[in-house]
Amino acid sequence: MAFISSSFVLLIVVLLIFSSFRILREYERGVVFLLGRFWKVKGPGLIIVIPGVMQMVRVDLRIVVMDVPPQDVISRDNVSVKVNAVVFFRVIDPQRAIIQVEDYYGATNQLAQTTLRSVLGKHELDEMLAERDKLNVDIQKILDAATDAWGIKVTSVEIKHVDIDPTMVRAIARQAEAERERRAKVIHAEGELQASEKLAQAAQVLAQQPQAIQLRYLETLTVIAADKNSTIVFPLPIDLISAFIEAAKKK
Repeated sequence: MAFISSSFVLLIVVLLIFSSFRILREYERGVVFLLGRFWKVKGPGLIIVIPGVMQMVRVDLRIVVMDVPPQDVISRDNVSVKVNAVVFFRVIDPQRAIIQVEDYYGATNQLAQTTLRSVLGKHELDEMLAERDKLNVDIQKILDAATDAWGIKVTSVEIKHVDIDPTMVRAIARQAEAERERRAKVIHAEGELQASEKLAQAAQVLAQQPQAIQLRYLETLTVIAADKNSTIVFPLPIDLISAFIEAAKKK
């Protein structure tokens, strides 16, 4: 009986020794507690944790890709949209990630949802569609500042989709068409203004140099003659025949 009991005790001791060994990978760290109090962060490699006296919590240091579910957002111009995003973050301080917050992944997810609604609600729909990079940076900075106390580093935020109601899509299409027509009219009016200014300048030059008018008529005749028209009708400047009229009067 004594041999059996000693063998049993020896077996328990061996099992306790083997159960005290932990192996942490290169991207893992272990937050070790001694009698319930924080002791140190250990790893990677072989770690010894005494059962019943020490407890260890594994923490993954790799970048986590977190999908933020679609959020109902009302823009500053009162347009209802659904927006979802993806957040990239990692643990930089395992001690704070375990001690300061109960579930750092869930807390970061909830904070990302509220921040997404808060930031996008301050912008108009056109800004959501055209300035997505700027909004990504704004959300990332806010999240990074809020999660710093948890030992979390938010490296990037990307808005994936901005879903708009079909009726609003048609309204946006009509607005874009009206904007294109407005720009076309403005460009046409600016062209007419520039042309009128150039014509006024040309009229001033011709008024100062009457001979230039005659040269202009001759150039116009050359252009018309190149078209091979059977009949050509053009106004004859009085200046060209004034000399002949005055000579006839003298006779």
